Amino acid sequence: MTNWNINPALPQIMWVDLNSAFATAEQQAHPSLRHRPVGITNRISRECCIITASYEAKAMGVKTGSRRSEAMRLCPELILLESDPPKYTAIYDKLFTIMRSYSDNCGMKSIDEGYINLQNTQYNSVDKLVNLGYEIKQRVKQEIGDYMTINVGMGSNRFLAKLAAGLHKPDGMDVITDRNLTDIYGQLNLEDLTGIAKHYAMRLRQNGINTPMQFLSASESFLRKSVFHSINGTYWYQRLRGYEVDDYHTNLSVIGRQWVVDQNGDDDNYLSSCLHYLVENVGLKMRFRQVAARGVCVWAHLQNGDRFHKKQLVQTPFTSNRAIWQLAEPLLNKRPAGRVTCLGIYVYNFVSPNSDQLALVNTLSRDNRLTNAIDKINSMYGATTIHSAHSTDGANRIKQKVPFGSTSYLGLLID
Repeated sequence: MTNWNINPALPQIMWVDLNSAFATAEQQAHPSLRHRPVGITNRISRECCIITASYEAKAMGVKTGSRRSEAMRLCPELILLESDPPKYTAIYDKLFTIMRSYSDNCGMKSIDEGYINLQNTQYNSVDKLVNLGYEIKQRVKQEIGDYMTINVGMGSNRFLAKLAAGLHKPDGMDVITDRNLTDIYGQLNLEDLTGIAKHYAMRLRQNGINTPMQFLSASESFLRKSVFHSINGTYWYQRLRGYEVDDYHTNLSVIGRQWVVDQNGDDDNYLSSCLHYLVENVGLKMRFRQVAARGVCVWAHLQNGDRFHKKQLVQTPFTSNRAIWQLAEPLLNKRPAGRVTCLGIYVYNFVSPNSDQLALVNTLSRDNRLTNAIDKINSMYGATTIHSAHSTDGANRIKQKVPFGSTSYLGLLID
């Protein structure tokens, strides 16, 4: 029998995943939508993108990322709704409250899924873990909504727990241990593995690895030296065997916001107002994270295929919207001629807002006091209660999006 060196630890990492979260949330809130095909988009337009489809819509071929015309062709009965982030935030809060009641060592990895580390708890057998999974499923129905369902997966690391949670959707529950891991890998394709998308799958196949079992069989040295050409090969060798390599903290490198321009992409005044509104969003995020920045980058995609990317790095750190805008506006004006289809901004090169360098600048200190006062008012009465007059067009046009992949700014109700 082959010695795979699989982690024999109990599957005490649990992954919880709300099924078609945003679509199901709407079906929960509006019973008339239940058992009907529903698609959620951030903004209804002629060729908007589906961000979540109900299982009834999925059965008709509608997928995340489908364009409206494609979705309606596949499913003429599709009910298209704009996203309602406050509703989804409330569900997120309730789900996270349930998870934290079992372990403080837990976290949401996106707005609709997260992990619970049950090591060093009373859940010290597979039977107890499975019973807990069913208990959480029931609590979701009782405390969030009777139409809400979740997938639960358990494994010895986050990778296997998340993989288990995706095996039988919707409303499934699976456990991966050292005893059944190879059987499960034998039923999957490379792209079924979390983190193996088209690019990585192609790289693996180019090196003779065509299945998850062949991936598992590859030596650490081969993965590191020949496939990934980096330490990432070692991480995959360990990850596939159930050893934890994904429990780490990443340093903050950029804070940004982008927007797909829906109209007037060649109107300088309109684009300037929209960018100013994005600046206000970025400034709020930066202060929420309690950092100051020294760099600003403005970028744009143009209809003719051109890409614009312009940075400005300054010596004095900043935290206010006004300071960001003073740097961003000249950068926007340097873009090439042509219709803009996507516009974005980010700030970078962070320092502590309490650094001596920042505190010595009196004009910035006064600016920051005003900014903090505005933030408090907007937090109480709404994100755009007070904003620059110049950003009004942008504030009226750019809608809040549902944040994917991160919940860092969920409490701000901005993406």
